[in-house]
Amino acid sequence: MTFVFWLSTVLIVYIYVGYPLCLWLLVKFQSPAPLPVAKECNNIAAAFQPSVVVLIAAYNEASVIRENIENKLAQDYPSDKMRIIVISDESDDGTDDIVKDYADRQVVLLRQSPRQGKTSGLNLAINWLQQQNDNSEIIVFADANSIYAEHTISKLVESFQDQTVGYVTGKMIYVNADGSIAGDGCSAYMKYENMMRAQETLIGSVVGVDGGVDAMRRTLHSQLNADQLPDFVQPLKVVEQGYRVAYEPEAILKEESLDDPEREFKMRVRVGLRALWALHDMRQLMNPKRFGLFGWQLISHKLLRYLAFIPLLLVFISSVILFNSATVYTIALAIQVVFYLLAWRAHQKNTIANASELRWYYALPYYFTLLNVACALALTKYLKGEKMVIWKPRSG
Repeated sequence: MTFVFWLSTVLIVYIYVGYPLCLWLLVKFQSPAPLPVAKECNNIAAAFQPSVVVLIAAYNEASVIRENIENKLAQDYPSDKMRIIVISDESDDGTDDIVKDYADRQVVLLRQSPRQGKTSGLNLAINWLQQQNDNSEIIVFADANSIYAEHTISKLVESFQDQTVGYVTGKMIYVNADGSIAGDGCSAYMKYENMMRAQETLIGSVVGVDGGVDAMRRTLHSQLNADQLPDFVQPLKVVEQGYRVAYEPEAILKEESLDDPEREFKMRVRVGLRALWALHDMRQLMNPKRFGLFGWQLISHKLLRYLAFIPLLLVFISSVILFNSATVYTIALAIQVVFYLLAWRAHQKNTIANASELRWYYALPYYFTLLNVACALALTKYLKGEKMVIWKPRSG
């Protein structure tokens, strides 16, 4: 049991601290030098404005779709080089009628019927572009509730001046309903993720993307199965083709944080389940012999992260069994008990809707525990062979 305790402890430390530290060391001591994205190749930055198509998959998004379209039309990118396609997944709440109001402003409505989910909707849009002989060079992926900073699309596109870059992801900031930055839980998690993405870009390729603020070269787009997670599988397929996935911190997306624990939990289970299937489908990339550094990154940043609840559980169980045998195990158990009690207390308060008012010592244990419990449930569903293609927006 002592071996289980220490092995699990080392694994946990590696997942959450060791891997980011390794990234930092690789960037600091990398030879040849780190690989920043070259945004001014041959001094043509001012002239680099390829044609862009923004894809927005929507199901019953009448409450947010108008604001979203207005937000994209207000981008500082040239209007004659950008068009917007909204794929309505058999919406029945008036979403389609709102989109039709913008038909004279380079906004196209595509209706998918019967309802088949986001991935099929994106496939439909790409096929439609081909049928229309549309020559848009860059695809931008936006969620129905994604609100961009004015320069976000321009910043995403800038990175494609670097011919090694095939996919770009921006920076997501969670905000409260009033527009203020959300509290310590999900906000701290995104800061942690974005820090790693910045380091991963410098050593080659980012492993995880946000989905709501992404762009890719259209020539690299792959048709995906309906059950595949486009936010995960599409960038992996870009890496498989020999291109980089880059992080652009100035391409900012503001997204409203979920306002109750149940919805947040359901969303995390859904994302975890689809990510596990994505790792299954793209498991060849986790072979360091074939894909070198990226194979190690994918295992460390994604596979081990989604399975981190296993060593966490083993550390707790072994601490209970060993707590009387040595002081170190007593201290370890005490720390864990306090940590999870704080998470439980935050859950009981049900204050996630007011995340900005949660003190960090409640928010961080709560969100950390929520993520890992969600991953445990996602793995259970994965092992049962369950898949999720369709879900209700903002309800998980």
